[in-house]
Amino acid sequence: MTADTASMPPADRSRYDGMTIALHWLTALLVVVMFALPQIWQQLERRTPPRLFLIDLHFSLGMTLTGIVLIRILWRAVLGRRLPHAGPELARRASRIVHWALYILLPAQLALGFLLRWAQHQPLPYFGLFVIPDPFSIPLEARTVIGVLHEWNAWVIIVLSGAHAVAALVHHYVLRDGLLHRMMLGQATRSVAQSAADGAPPV
Repeated sequence: MTADTASMPPADRSRYDGMTIALHWLTALLVVVMFALPQIWQQLERRTPPRLFLIDLHFSLGMTLTGIVLIRILWRAVLGRRLPHAGPELARRASRIVHWALYILLPAQLALGFLLRWAQHQPLPYFGLFVIPDPFSIPLEARTVIGVLHEWNAWVIIVLSGAHAVAALVHHYVLRDGLLHRMMLGQATRSVAQSAADGAPPV
């Protein structure tokens, strides 16, 4: 242990660990960007380079988000710090429902996106580095059903995420109970650095 690491403050157990915070905000950012991209490319003429670029970017980000979601689930199950839901009992119940709904809907959305691309008989691109061909030979006729499910599920995720964000802001600015402090980015880097210096992941 060096003098610098010895001077670090102890981990704040009222906050999530640094890895959980980083994965949370990466997930949130990618969900918002991926939701916005179709709204943009639908305003562009079909089969034009800008539209095709945004579509490929959407699927590349989707593959990236898949990896992040898998890491997040594994981290939560094995090493991530878990904190109790805050607020009155009704609020805690609502928070748990939204939390688990997002954990179910998000992987389902990613799977639907992959299936939709393959139903269009198109491979999944990843930033021009490689592609994943259709392993299922999905009938072309299935793309309408999959597309509708993908679109509606996206809206449900955005609405639930928006409600989650509004609730966090109410806790922070109205109830002033410090709930948002749990997931703030300010100390996430220091938490990860301290854990690395101590030779163990944040718990």
